[in-house]
Order: sequence, then C-alpha cells, then structure tokens
Amino acid sequence: MDKVTEILGISYPILQGGMGNISNAQLTSAVSEAGGLGTIGAGTMPPEEVEEIILETKKLTEKPFALNIPISVTEHLKEIAGLVLKHDLAAVSLSAGNPAPLIPVFKERGIKVICVVASAKQAVKAQHAGADIIVAEGYEAAGINSNLETTTLTLIPQILGAVNIPVIAAGGIGSGKGLAAMLALGTSGVQMGTRLIATVEAPFHENYKNTLLEADDKGTVIVGRSVGRVRRIMKTPYADKLLAHEREGMDSEGFARITSEDYHRKGALEGRLDEGFINGGQVSSLIADIPTVAELFERMMKEARESLTAGAEKLV
Repeated sequence: MDKVTEILGISYPILQGGMGNISNAQLTSAVSEAGGLGTIGAGTMPPEEVEEIILETKKLTEKPFALNIPISVTEHLKEIAGLVLKHDLAAVSLSAGNPAPLIPVFKERGIKVICVVASAKQAVKAQHAGADIIVAEGYEAAGINSNLETTTLTLIPQILGAVNIPVIAAGGIGSGKGLAAMLALGTSGVQMGTRLIATVEAPFHENYKNTLLEADDKGTVIVGRSVGRVRRIMKTPYADKLLAHEREGMDSEGFARITSEDYHRKGALEGRLDEGFINGGQVSSLIADIPTVAELFERMMKEARESLTAGAEKLV
C-alpha cells in the first residue's frame, strides 16, 4: 500500500499542517470532513488543553485526524504522546526532534506515523525507525523552518531518491497546480498550512486572513536567522519590531521569549498585529479568496487533474 489516502483512510491526498497553539477543533474537523487529514498541533499547550481540542474534534467529525507533536518544543512529551494512545487517533505527526524512540509506541497500537523532515538524512532515519509517511517541508513554509533553508522543489527529489515510503510535500503549496506539480515530482500528496488559514471555517482573526489576501511576493519575512531559529512570518508591524531587535543584537533566549506562542496567539486570534506575529508561507502571495475547506479541496483536485492532463499533452 503506497497511497496515502488508503494508509490514512482519507479521500484526498491533502494533509493539514500542525498550527501550534492556535490549533482548534473547527478547522481540524473541517479538513477531515472535506476529505483530507485534519491535524491538531500540540505546540506548547498543556495536555489538558490539547485533550479538550481532541474531544471537541471528535464531536464534530467521525473521520480520521492526527495530532502533531513537536518533540523538542513540548514540555509534556510523555503526556501528549499518551493522548494519541488514549483517544486512539488515526495518525500522529512527529516533528522538531528525533522521532525514533516514539515510533514503536504508536506502531504497536496500529497508529500511522508521519514524520516531518527537512533533509534526506532525516528522512532515511525516520524510515529506518518505522515511519509510515514522510512530510518533506521546504523553506517556503510558514512558521519554524530548518536552518538548512532548502526549497521544496529541490528538497523533494532528494528525499524521493533516499526513501521508499510515501512522501508528502509541504511548503509553498496552496492550489491544484501546486498539488499537480508535487505529484508530477513523484510525491504522494501535499501538506498545507497557510492556505487553510484563509478558509471560512478557520476561526482566526480577520486581520490575519486579510493580511494573507493582501500579500504580494514580499509579504513574508524571515526572522530568527541571527540566532539560528529560522521562522517565516507575515510582514506586519510586529515583524518589523522583531527584525529591529535582531539588528540591535539579541540572544536566542531573548528571541524565544518574544516569539513565544503567547505572541502567536495575540496576532492570529486577537488580530493585534503590532503586538503579536502571524505565521505565513510564501504561498500567501497566491491566495485571493476565502472558500470553505470543501470548496478549496474540490477546486484543487479538479485543477490538479486538468493540469496533469495538460502537461502530459504537451509532451506528445
């Protein structure tokens, strides 16, 4: 079995990226109901808050969804991992750390394991440890990124040549054409984050969504490079403040403090763009509307089929 739709029990090869502490049941369930794999991001939330979102999601959908665990970020790794087992989730997504010790725990219970990587070396290690699916995330993506800064277009072929389990592309994808391009490269599907922010069901502040709609090719900036913590966010007044702090000199602890999930929530949930940041990938420059998740997925699948057919015809 190499089709992610069969492995995960979903209709479309589209996964939701983990969204840290702004994760919620509304968007997660909407993605799953629309045929993709909805994902709750554990971020730095305490276990009881994560469990509340899991329970609410289960009320809204009976379809499969996953929990993303950022291994080196969460302070409650054992407890968060235990929630996956307690609630018998269909899949778990492991990122930001070494997944090898956790993978057997989930595999023993028949839970599918997705590992997010940024290099072929990481992908090989994840496959060797027992991962079912690899998500290869390029530098175009929103939020915390690898210091390797490898683009999706160059990362995907490297990883496809290194492993023999399904590979999902992430970073810079938000349309059917993007899906078609990744399928043409040989991936088994895509993971999206930024594009799903700009949907009807996403319960984020209008300032966040409007910033995505108004973004051009200079709409995102990289912060944290000076302290080895690369993060792509939307260009906002708070982003300008972060860049100014970096230019003045800042250590990693200071940067971590002013880019904590508290400031993420201020921007994304409260719309206070001068007091908090909002994550956003380079695909933001391609976002022009706010459809429902179902409308987005149906449009993407139609456009992907048409694009692949048109591309094949050009080779004849």
